[in-house]
Amino acid sequence: MEYPKVVAIGGGTGLSTLLSGLKHFPVDITAIVTVADDGGSSGILRSDLQVPPPGDIRNVLVALSDVEPVLAELMQFRFKQKDSYLEGHPVGNLLLAAMYAISDNNFVDAVEKMARVLNVRGQVYPSAAQAMVLHAELEDGTIVCGESQLSQHKEPIKRVFFENVAPAVPECIASIYDADILVFGPGSLFTSVIPNILFPEIREAILASTAQKLYVCNIMTEHGETDFYTVSDHIQKLNAHMGQTFLDAVIANDEEIPAQYLKRYAQESAQPVILDRDAIELMNIEVIASRIADWDVKKGVRHDAIKVAAAVYSRVLEYI
Repeated sequence: MEYPKVVAIGGGTGLSTLLSGLKHFPVDITAIVTVADDGGSSGILRSDLQVPPPGDIRNVLVALSDVEPVLAELMQFRFKQKDSYLEGHPVGNLLLAAMYAISDNNFVDAVEKMARVLNVRGQVYPSAAQAMVLHAELEDGTIVCGESQLSQHKEPIKRVFFENVAPAVPECIASIYDADILVFGPGSLFTSVIPNILFPEIREAILASTAQKLYVCNIMTEHGETDFYTVSDHIQKLNAHMGQTFLDAVIANDEEIPAQYLKRYAQESAQPVILDRDAIELMNIEVIASRIADWDVKKGVRHDAIKVAAAVYSRVLEYI
């Protein structure tokens, strides 16, 4: 039986959350993952070993894996030994770096091999076969270099870009043309979602694709990236980087966040993303308002994996 083809584009914890829920539905999944991360463990391995950043890829592979829970736990285990080179490194990042080395520095091949080891359901591709350096132009004209530096500035982000754009991975392009539905996000707008559409071939494929194009908007704003953004603000930035309006629908949270969590996020200068339905509908984009939020004392406010995946799958059923 041939399942509907869903291509999810993004990075960070948002994409892996969606995929961990979506793998329980009868769909053929392909994930296209950003390679612009330069912070934390990924940044260190990228600098020291010249390996493309493995962190977002690791999270996606684990999210789509079908292995014993202890192996998934091992992949995500992060060393805590202070003053050690291993401090802060997840085991999965080190394994991907090793797989890259034994794959003759072919990152696409390394990811494919690791997917086999983890019995991944679906396909996982980096958007490019090499690490990319993300730049941002702020509203005052300042240029910031490096994804990890974007949130360190008070001035709003005008746009992000790559100075030297590598070729996109061909399998990404083919999967977009073959998709029944393209899903963007959830995830950090400027550092997880938009970097994937900075490749001309990917933009061209998205615009040429006849697939439904769906955006899953973040629940909370991110300080330094999307301060005070509404849902339509997120969409407008996506459109600006794509060069035109291209989405068919947006999934946005309409569930009230408990006051105790709002207070915590306010300390981080973050707040709920306001669903401004009228502004979105003026763009001829359908609004799918859904109770997709989850909250946890340790993890804070997140997308509920099953609820957001169910909202995406409902769209699949409606249009396929």
